[in-house]
Amino acid sequence: MSTEVKVPTLGESVTEATIGEWLKQPGDAVALDEPIASLETDKVAVEVPSPVAGVMGQQVAAVGDTVNVGATIATIEAGDGKAAAPAATAAPAAKAEAAAPPPTTASDDSVTTLSPAVRRLVLEHGLDPSKIKGTGKDGRLTKEDVLAAANAAPEAPAAAPAAVAAAPAASGAPGRREERVKMTRMRQTIAKRLKAAQDTAAMLTTFNDVDMSAVMATRDKYRETFEKKHGVRLGFMSFFTKAVALAAHDIPAVNARIDGDEIVYHDYLDVSVAVSAPNGLVVPVVRNADGLSFAEIEKAIADLGKRAKDGTLTMDDMTGGTFTISNGGVFGGLMSTPIINPPQSAVLGLHRIEDRPVVRGGEIVIRPMMYLALSYDHRLIDGREAVTFLKTIKEAIEDPTRLLIDL
Repeated sequence: MSTEVKVPTLGESVTEATIGEWLKQPGDAVALDEPIASLETDKVAVEVPSPVAGVMGQQVAAVGDTVNVGATIATIEAGDGKAAAPAATAAPAAKAEAAAPPPTTASDDSVTTLSPAVRRLVLEHGLDPSKIKGTGKDGRLTKEDVLAAANAAPEAPAAAPAAVAAAPAASGAPGRREERVKMTRMRQTIAKRLKAAQDTAAMLTTFNDVDMSAVMATRDKYRETFEKKHGVRLGFMSFFTKAVALAAHDIPAVNARIDGDEIVYHDYLDVSVAVSAPNGLVVPVVRNADGLSFAEIEKAIADLGKRAKDGTLTMDDMTGGTFTISNGGVFGGLMSTPIINPPQSAVLGLHRIEDRPVVRGGEIVIRPMMYLALSYDHRLIDGREAVTFLKTIKEAIEDPTRLLIDL
């Protein structure tokens, strides 16, 4: 007896997804509610759980196929998989032997559960995935895990470089390899939305710089006490989120959006925070950020960041948002012109902190400075409003007391 596995409901207005990865292969034992496949939607990756315990049967769809909500993608056969499991590992093992020297059984199992991007990196660097510790959900390998292992490869035995060197020779053109990889559904959606933002909005960016001395001193002073009391580190994002809430109170257009020929103003601030995930940059939302404490903001951001890394963000986590904060400084960016996240009307870009000479009291001194960038839709936000908004953020960060007394 077999049970069909169908594509679950993916969220409001989401009707289809792409098979991103099969987590179970035919013949594998499957527990109740154990994930058997990962689907890529426009915004997040969604795991499909098994409706029953049994043995993985037929895979109706292949990786890269587009499937609709409610469609059958696999079957689960009756049984415990104990007898079928050894046979099921034989096929993947045979494929692995054809591509590389015979690895261990553990390596075979690891290869079958790698995502396409991770598998490509493993092959490019000639690594054994079974010897790399995974930091993703359920111990799965991420691209970061493979790259870290690749950077440590020179300490490994000389056999690995030989395997890597053989690849260009097989291609017939050393150093001039090409590879075509289909864009993921999420990357396609990101590309369309960003291009649509440029085509639709009258986008403009204004800049300022901010002296981070006061915030850094405050954080250093209360870092340990804050973490002991709240169980989370005190970062810069809570200061900037509070500063955005303060500035948006005075300039509500920055926290508004255009809907047809109407302007929709929000009496709340839902901040989309750009965080890095294995499949790319995502922007989950911190709800009602204007009413949260520093600790609540830090906890919310830490939770969203962890779930983004684990691939467990939901559609609800990604929807909504009235304003975006993007921190390119964590990657070393000095300055940028961030693109609006539609239908929002503005985005604040943070950048790296570096010591620079500035004039204070008629003297040249060294201060930790950061460039701020506000990209905004000029159809809704005037230049005066944008400059005032950014100036208010600058003043609040340079004098954090303003955040406490709403000034």
